[in-house]
Amino acid sequence: MKFGIIGAGSWATALVKILTDNKIPVNWWVRKEEVAEHLAKRHHNPTHLSSVYFDTALLTLSIDINATIASSDCVVIGVPSAYLLDVLGTVHPTVFEGKKIISAVKGILPGINILLNDYLKQQFNVSSSNYFTVMGPCHAEEVASEKLSYLTFSGNKEEEVAEIAKYFRTYYINTATNNDLIGVQYAAVLKNIYALGSGIAHGLEYGDNFLSVLISNAADEMAGFLQKVGIRNIEVGMHESENPISHKKVANYATSVYLGDLLVTCYSLHSRNRTFGNMIGKGYSVISAQLEMNMVAEGYNASKCIYYINKEVGAEMPIAETVYKILWEQLPARKGFRFIEEKLL
Repeated sequence: MKFGIIGAGSWATALVKILTDNKIPVNWWVRKEEVAEHLAKRHHNPTHLSSVYFDTALLTLSIDINATIASSDCVVIGVPSAYLLDVLGTVHPTVFEGKKIISAVKGILPGINILLNDYLKQQFNVSSSNYFTVMGPCHAEEVASEKLSYLTFSGNKEEEVAEIAKYFRTYYINTATNNDLIGVQYAAVLKNIYALGSGIAHGLEYGDNFLSVLISNAADEMAGFLQKVGIRNIEVGMHESENPISHKKVANYATSVYLGDLLVTCYSLHSRNRTFGNMIGKGYSVISAQLEMNMVAEGYNASKCIYYINKEVGAEMPIAETVYKILWEQLPARKGFRFIEEKLL
């Protein structure tokens, strides 16, 4: 299977590393010609995970996204959601025909407030049977240093999900599979919002005891939202059946791709969302924090998207709503968290 990777940020670069470590050729689209030239000559990405060196004999680098997709069997989309509409706006309407699409996007498309699978269906007629996701818990920085990490692959066809997952399995990457295509995407979106909240709390100098209660309540809030949008396998300790491929218990929200990813994003110093939130808690404006980081914190746009999606879903989400109001409606962080204090159980 020939893989194409769309994007050259940290997460996309980490996925290229995993595949090329397995000696799998990769078609790699990067937006900037100077990045492609640097990769070809110096064998590493000059802007993200620059410590990772590639066997460029395995790379076909291009700034032509249509050419990259056309020459690939399986296309991994690793562009931050904030830029995704601009990038996909340059894609030919029929270029995804017959391709398998793997979303590595941990966000909702801003402005239209839909998941990537819905957008690809509407704009490119991509069938749900050809759409897959790859989620964590997995920080790109730990992939770069080859610390044991976990990837979760989701899709409607268990056999095809397992086939795709095997290409990403290495001595430092374990893989899991499930068919919870919508649930894992929403969980990935929500954990970034809650990580922003965790960071804000840290910036406001709340302690570990408060953070543990905040995050456990965030997990409960996330499960309530998932239930409202029709996701099963929510109850802790309850597993409906055995995965027919792996013969392991079917995952619920308390397992790695849900609770695990929430915990690592809320606690890890590698977390962009936690870092962004920490700046907000310390008094930075949103614009100042964005300029200081020079990286995308997916939870920022996601907080607005989920706020409006939840107007129809109707889940109780005081933590996520407060994070939205702090970031988008200039609610003072201290005042917002005093409100959250009253809501925690």
